[in-house]
Amino acid sequence: MIKSIISLALLLASVYLAFKHGWDTLNYKKHPESLKMMNELGISEAMIPVFGGLTLLIGVLLLIPKTFFLGNVLNALSIVVIMALAVRAGNFKMVAMEIPFLIMPLVLIWLKYPFLKS
Repeated sequence: MIKSIISLALLLASVYLAFKHGWDTLNYKKHPESLKMMNELGISEAMIPVFGGLTLLIGVLLLIPKTFFLGNVLNALSIVVIMALAVRAGNFKMVAMEIPFLIMPLVLIWLKYPFLKS
């Protein structure tokens, strides 16, 4: 039961972060600091909506039990891509900040979807 509660809490946090970051990415014109950070990472303005849409898709995939694993894998991969772009840009502070967010989908994969009978 405790494992399911922890899994549910992490799932809700992951879904919230996916929707928040996806929405903020799609509305990058209202957040000039976000656009500046993405440009520093080498993400062109044309690719920003793609990343925002992918992030929103990840949030939806996490909610569906049959796509839970795929959503977590895509979430981890997107974080690794961000970390790689940050390393290439020399922003090691961002790399360090992303480590807990990389661990979260991996722990969720290990814990499995909450309240599913196996």
